[in-house]
Amino acid sequence: MSTEPTTPDAGTADVAQLGYEEARDELVSIVARLESGGEPLEASLALWERGEALANRCQTWLDGARERIDAAQAGSSSTAKDGPEADGR
Repeated sequence: MSTEPTTPDAGTADVAQLGYEEARDELVSIVARLESGGEPLEASLALWERGEALANRCQTWLDGARERIDAAQAGSSSTAKDGPEADGR
């Protein structure tokens, strides 16, 4: 028996609490269920909506990771410019 939500907004609120790997793994599971085609229409719609919420959560995590990488790289390049070799020593 399925434990996935079967009503349109059921269960999407907790998506904001998921880590990247949890959200990604659940999204992969939902995609597999939808691709199998064995779900009734209402359940399929609920799964689709949860999948959209999970995809958005994953994108939020990836965007945050990109910002951290960009900030680290910007910090590295400014440190390199201000280092001992920058003044010609």
